This record gives sequence, structure tokens and C-alpha cells, in this order.
Amino acid sequence: MKIALVLFDGVTFLDFVGFYDVIYRLTQFEKTKHTTWDICGLRDEVTDELGMKVKVNVIMSDLSQYDLVFIPGGMGTRKLKEDEAFVDWIKTAATVTYKLSVCTGSLLWGAAGLLTDKKATTHPNAYSLLEPYCAEVIQARIVKDGNVITAGGVSTSIDLGLYIIEQFVGAEAVQLVKRQLDYPYSAVGIVEV
Repeated sequence: MKIALVLFDGVTFLDFVGFYDVIYRLTQFEKTKHTTWDICGLRDEVTDELGMKVKVNVIMSDLSQYDLVFIPGGMGTRKLKEDEAFVDWIKTAATVTYKLSVCTGSLLWGAAGLLTDKKATTHPNAYSLLEPYCAEVIQARIVKDGNVITAGGVSTSIDLGLYIIEQFVGAEAVQLVKRQLDYPYSAVGIVEV
């Protein structure tokens, strides 16, 4: 499986890192050991909401080449949902098998027209921002509607990563990863449409 992790100025890095720290562990299981990922963006460096900088290793690639595209949230999504060039880039993921987001990353899927007939979620403070883009906003931590999986606020990024491990490898693998992370919590509020 080939994964694209989308970054942008104004991202909340915990949205990204929480998911990434879990998902990179797919490589330790036989079924998913050949998983690869690229950190994708519009430029070679992005700055988060607090000023931290991170290098991007793939610049504005065609996202259709990936099996899974993940978009984190952050205050930067408010501007980017109106940025035609950025939204056009996200649209290249239309045929990707799995489209995932945490927090307000769902606004970017919505702006690209990829949530039109889907039920989705986002950070609880942004439900009203998501409403124009999807069939229904579900007030839950994780919503899976077909191949689109959206998650709530920042801490949900870890839960989403664990959910993906369960989908691709199984419940036993989730327990192993949770022990590795010293993560004693069980996700609640998962809605599968």
C-alpha cells in the first residue's frame, strides 16, 4: 500500500504526527510490511500553526497514484478550502481507494467535492463549516462512509491510526500497537455508514 500524507501551512502537527506514529507501524506486520508513504505538499517546507517547520519530500504530485491519502487539520484549512490551486491538487485524489482526514482536514475533502454524498465528521467546533460540503455531519469521533473515513479533533488522530490498523491487519495487531504506544484508551464514537 502506498500512502500520501498531505501537509500545508497552518497544519496542526499533532493531527499529522498522531496518525503517522501509529500508521508507520503497518510495516511490522506481514500483511502490510511493504507499506510506503510520502509526505506531500505544495512546497518543500511547511510551517504549522505554532511556527514549527517540516520538510516535504514530494511536492504537488498527482495524488491518484496513492492507495490512501490522509489530510490532517489545522487553522490553515480555512484559507486552503478557498485556494483553487490547492483544491485542484486535492481533486487528483478522486480515484484513490481510501480518503482519510482528521479534524478540519475534512473541509479540504469537502472543498474538492469528494464528500458530496458522504456522511462525515470533523472537530466539534467546525461542524457548521463542514455542513455545506457533505450529505450529513455526524457528531462522532470517527465516521466511515464507504472509502471515506473522517475523524474528529486532534487527539482522534491516534484513534484513526489504530482504526486503520484494525481494518488492514486486525484487532490483535491493534492491541500490539497500543502496547507499543502505551495507549490504554479504547476508541468510542465510531460510526460505520
